[in-house]
Amino acid sequence: MANNTLQNITGTILLAGAGKMGGAMLTGWLAGGLDPRRVAVIDPHVAPEISALAAKGVVLNPDAATAGAIDTLVVAVKPQMFREAGAKLKPFVSDKTSVVSIMAGTTIASLEEVCGGAVVRAMPNTPAAIGRGITVAVAAKNVSPAQRAVADALLRATGSVEWVEDEGLMDAVTAVSGSGPAYVFLLAEELARAGVEAGLPEALATKLARETVTGSGELLHRSELPASTLRQNVTSPGGTTAAALGVLMGEPGLRDLMIRAIAAATKRSKELAK
Repeated sequence: MANNTLQNITGTILLAGAGKMGGAMLTGWLAGGLDPRRVAVIDPHVAPEISALAAKGVVLNPDAATAGAIDTLVVAVKPQMFREAGAKLKPFVSDKTSVVSIMAGTTIASLEEVCGGAVVRAMPNTPAAIGRGITVAVAAKNVSPAQRAVADALLRATGSVEWVEDEGLMDAVTAVSGSGPAYVFLLAEELARAGVEAGLPEALATKLARETVTGSGELLHRSELPASTLRQNVTSPGGTTAAALGVLMGEPGLRDLMIRAIAAATKRSKELAK
């Protein structure tokens, strides 16, 4: 359905910022059937792989005076660059333009002030680069059903999308899924490090940790069982897994650490939004 929706988009999409996340989104759009001639990209440092898309019809660094009507502006610049970049993007925005932001900690109110338009605020995560991201989005009240449908199709090109009604949830969303991949990578790091401490060669410990984390993630993805059930299925009473979980689930344990970590990231997200 998402691919079909991308193929049916008739408006013009302007992508501001074609770095890792913006570039991943653009790749997903084109792979999903979006007409390249409907896409323009603004980026002061266009990567060679993005420049190559000009041959397919993607417009690079258009001028606002000649770009014509932009139906959807997707803002994928770094949040700290937004004030400067946003002022340059405002001439592309009319009262009929929807503005889809994937910038962390940037509120709908800030986007309306700097860019204008009908704003959708979204928080993706880095697995979007391989089409396995999770994005949470919230729309301003003036976003039409048609604009929301286009935003959903554009965001869904890199994974799944969840919509919320309360923008206040976005700080916790950022802490859980936006920053979450780093926590998983840290788990792989520390699992490998602990393996070395237990006597394994470093290369083997690293291989075992990576494959265990990625394999378990794929099992979690494919299974309809809760994570707790999958955990219990690995755990024999009085066995090795139970011994390790006794440490991880003890006091203080992983639960306490994760609650504190998410609280810290949520607090920082709120600070960045000020």
